[in-house]
Amino acid sequence: MFLNETGRTLIAKRYDPMNRYAYRTTSLAIKTFSGLTHPNINIHDVSKIPSGNPVIFVLNHFTRAETVLVPYHINRLTGRTIWALASDELFIGGFGRFLESLGAVSTKSPDRDRLIVKTLLTNEAAWIIFPEGRMVKNKKIFEVINDRGEFMIASSAGKHPPHTGAATLGMRTEFYRNRILKMDKIYPDEAKRLLALYQIDSIDAISRKPACIVPVNITYYPIRAKENLLSRLAKGVFENLSDRTLEELMAEGTMLFSGTDIDIRFGDPIFMDQYVNTDVIRKNIELKAKIDFNDSISAKHMMRLTAVHVMKRYMSAIYSMTTVNHDHIFASLLKHLPGTHITKDDLRARAYLVTTRLASLETPTFKHSSLDKSQIHLLTDDCHNKFENFLSIALETGTVKEDGNTLIKNEKIFSAPPDFHTARIDNPVVVIANEVEPLVELQKTIHEIAVDTTENIRHAVAKHIIQLADFEFERDYSRFFIEGESKKKNVGRPFLLRNENSPVGVVLIHGYMAAPMEVRALALHIHKNIGCNVYAPRLRGHGTSPNDLATRPYTDWTESVDEGYAILKNMCEKVIVGGFSMGAGLALELASRIDNLAGVFAISPPMRLQDFSTRLVPAINLWNRLMKKMNLDAPQKEFVKNIPENPEINYHSNPLSGIVELEKLMDSTAPRLSRIKVPTLIIQSHSDPVVNPGGSHEIFKSISSKQKEYLLVNIERHGIINGDGSERIFHAVEDFMTWLLADDRHTTP
Repeated sequence: MFLNETGRTLIAKRYDPMNRYAYRTTSLAIKTFSGLTHPNINIHDVSKIPSGNPVIFVLNHFTRAETVLVPYHINRLTGRTIWALASDELFIGGFGRFLESLGAVSTKSPDRDRLIVKTLLTNEAAWIIFPEGRMVKNKKIFEVINDRGEFMIASSAGKHPPHTGAATLGMRTEFYRNRILKMDKIYPDEAKRLLALYQIDSIDAISRKPACIVPVNITYYPIRAKENLLSRLAKGVFENLSDRTLEELMAEGTMLFSGTDIDIRFGDPIFMDQYVNTDVIRKNIELKAKIDFNDSISAKHMMRLTAVHVMKRYMSAIYSMTTVNHDHIFASLLKHLPGTHITKDDLRARAYLVTTRLASLETPTFKHSSLDKSQIHLLTDDCHNKFENFLSIALETGTVKEDGNTLIKNEKIFSAPPDFHTARIDNPVVVIANEVEPLVELQKTIHEIAVDTTENIRHAVAKHIIQLADFEFERDYSRFFIEGESKKKNVGRPFLLRNENSPVGVVLIHGYMAAPMEVRALALHIHKNIGCNVYAPRLRGHGTSPNDLATRPYTDWTESVDEGYAILKNMCEKVIVGGFSMGAGLALELASRIDNLAGVFAISPPMRLQDFSTRLVPAINLWNRLMKKMNLDAPQKEFVKNIPENPEINYHSNPLSGIVELEKLMDSTAPRLSRIKVPTLIIQSHSDPVVNPGGSHEIFKSISSKQKEYLLVNIERHGIINGDGSERIFHAVEDFMTWLLADDRHTTP
């Protein structure tokens, strides 16, 4: 059967020079549009796109933007002409004409299949096909049927399995590619007839490489629907916008104009030649007879069955590449939560545990870039607002209610299927949870964590962080060990003094160029006399060698402290934080961010870098000379000699970059000291040769707590927590903690 006139016209139109001009100018328009919008597009694994093969890209479909932005970016990356097969419902008015100019073809266009096969045979264009058939606004694409997961698309028209069109077209392309090349050798007339059928000038135009299907996943984060530039503009121009149109403008406009992260990930290609090499199909390929495009052949049934198999393969590949993010984790935990009540801290702790297990899943899980970093913020101050942002949308849409620190889940939200066309506005949390349903192993992990007891969760969190800290110490010690400079491992290893009968924990932080051993004597005193649990974290870069310290930003130190706090928060009911020297500054830094500390004590805290004595002045002067001479303002990994009071603990070389980071720490902390409202004790030696007492007194005055004390002692050294006179410091801390933990704390100490 030859192409009818409609088919010839369609193909002629696609290759008309004006159409190519429209394609180029439309691409330019998209580029300009991309400059006006603000999505952060991250493209992964472009190398998986085969070079020179005819390609069908299959991807999930959530927004209209995919029919425009994805072809543009694939064209930019590969230089190929990209056409898309899009749902007929998108070809309405100006947007439809816009899609046609870009090279999109409606699913209801006549002879679309022959057009696709023709352009694949010659490799003149690659195609984008959405196997879901339409936008899946509710992301409900997976169901468990008879204890097995199956892809099943839920839409306004009902449920249906994904379409096999891409698989069928891939197989038909490969069938005719093989047949034309084979007929050219054994039945030239049939080869010529087929070339004419597809309007291909010569056998040389047929691709010598097999056709393939490349799965593509596109993930948006965060998914939010609210008023935006696009929706406001449309309301101002058009009257009586339908609810459906308004929903699409709010959902998709927000993603385009509000800095949404869009991760586009390419999967391993599925080469179609492997599926046409069966005896039955090869027999049809080599048959010396006329076979037209829609003729029924003996291999037709097998090809249909094979197409279903290929469809399941690429659907699994598409959704296995979903870029998992914090919203997925929070939404899925709420979904799997067996009851209706959970505290915010408990939900955050469970989310943290999920993040720690992503890397150990047997099935590779792709993570959003924000999950590649430490997730300790989920347990402390939520400094990246991952929980707060999720909570705001959950509260706004009635998914949860708030009762103090407790969240109450609306079970109806998760049990009743959301309206298809308003799901992104009314039930975004459910939509987000639906997206990761196909990740079966992840779902199992989330379910196990969601149904576990709070006691077990807290124990698991604390255990994980303790083990991680120990692992990192061993790794860093091995990596940065220097003979003659690095101390014994027991000096630098973090330690925990446990008392399971005490509900109180103390995070005790060592100073700059020191190690946990520096605070061990004070830790033992507190543990023995107060009976508290005490954890001494190792500040990253310490306890190993100066070369390690030289690589560390001060945020590594604050993160180490956060980990210590998170350990005791999950082991105890009350947490106190204290430290010495820079450790004292870090204790105050933590107290300025965390509201529920029981108290804070700071021994010899430095206010600013210039408060350090002449011991550090040469290092600072040398640093300034180096920066001026080299015209640089970035830290250099240079060192100056250090003569420590405790040579068995402290480094003998001081990295100048570390001094810069110390200054950054204090610059960051100083403006936030007024946020400290918990009971506070500052201890300072009047004769400190390193820290000027005036600086620590400025710290004292800046703290807003009504229950604060400044204790000035006279010990002629900086390291007043070790050696002669340290008992005075220990008893002052003990008295402060005894008062702090007494039943009646209404009197200032």
